[in-house]
Amino acid sequence: MGKTKVKFADPLKIEKSEQLWSKTIKVIPGGALTFSKAPFQHVDGVAPKMLSHGKGPKVWDVDGNEYIDYMLGLGPAILGHADDEVNRAISDSLEHGISTSLVHPLEAELAELLCEIIPCAEMVRFGKNGSDVTSGAVRVARAWTKRDKIACCGYHGWQDWYIGSTGRNLGVPKAVQDLTLKFEYNNIESLQRLFDEHDGEIAAVIMEPVNFFEPKDDFLNKVKSMAKENGAVLIFDEVITGFRMSLGGAQEYYNVIPDLACFGKAMANGMPVSIVVGKSEIMQMFDEVFFSFTFAGELASLSASVSTINALKKRDGISQIWAMGERLQKGYAQLVEELDVGHITKMIGFPFWPEYLFLDKAGSPSMEIQSLFQQEIVRRGILTRAGMMISSSHTNIEIDKTLAVFKDALIVVKEAVKTDNVLNWLEGEVITPVIRPPVEE
Repeated sequence: MGKTKVKFADPLKIEKSEQLWSKTIKVIPGGALTFSKAPFQHVDGVAPKMLSHGKGPKVWDVDGNEYIDYMLGLGPAILGHADDEVNRAISDSLEHGISTSLVHPLEAELAELLCEIIPCAEMVRFGKNGSDVTSGAVRVARAWTKRDKIACCGYHGWQDWYIGSTGRNLGVPKAVQDLTLKFEYNNIESLQRLFDEHDGEIAAVIMEPVNFFEPKDDFLNKVKSMAKENGAVLIFDEVITGFRMSLGGAQEYYNVIPDLACFGKAMANGMPVSIVVGKSEIMQMFDEVFFSFTFAGELASLSASVSTINALKKRDGISQIWAMGERLQKGYAQLVEELDVGHITKMIGFPFWPEYLFLDKAGSPSMEIQSLFQQEIVRRGILTRAGMMISSSHTNIEIDKTLAVFKDALIVVKEAVKTDNVLNWLEGEVITPVIRPPVEE
């Protein structure tokens, strides 16, 4: 291959974004209400900090710059931003009020629909965020088993029981931190060790059934069997896999049915609603376990969820998401081969949620190289983090444009690595992770 010319992207005009940020940071701690939307998740000083609106697969920042969006509000906009059909459902629901003084029939309507599409669902309770329902599931599992300890694998939200096991554990009592035990994905021995070391003490095994890697050696069924043998409740955290991997989640895709499951994010195309579902004998414990809050039955979100699920069915939305993800993954692999950068980068994960990785000379993940790549793509109109969310509104047009941008950015990255100029060419701050490992005392 002949020498490919390096083309740097022009800087974005983000003056208004910076001005608004300077005001925001004075009145909101950290400036962002969600860590994953904070500037440190992008190249600070290069990327926009403020968006104004979105439609379909695109968003616009407050300075008027347009982007193809692969963040989708951190996952919820599964149909694309501001879907007309869902918006109408929300608008129509407002005629009936927002939060009713007694139970509304829509609650049972959506619960029945969810029981039809989610294999483990015999009963349903609603929440607002993923953290609500994972914490509710853990609490009910403790009540059911009369045990305290939790074995977990993956990310499960901000509540004390989980976040205390991470490096973001400030404010969580040590006694609470000690109740959460971690095991490794695709390592059944690591879970067995927990059961051996805490015999008769583990109330639940909660896990993301998949993240970016396939389960190997019948891992999910082995976890299910081990949980059952040890009297623990098996909880699948399907906040991301639900309504993306398939309508019924990873449990439907792999035909491994847990005792309880938690769904959220994509189930209402951006409106705040989440669910804990499962076997009726365990779910009945919610009659006594305190899991109760004012906005659980808020009508606009429930209406949006019914509309979103029906739209995904009618439009064959899951197939569209997978097809576009596969096109992206295949195209990225072709670019890696064409540009001979397999030593620098690769794409992993499933088509509904692929992730690009950048590697240093030792083969370890490099946030510096990733940051340079993200600098170049955001300036060319692609807004994303490493894990890319695909919506049913993404088409071949968006995917092909994205791949063209990726090619230009990979050429820059290749030359930067070759000439040891990664940090010299980076014009902002290196991206840092949200969740950090616990600090050893």
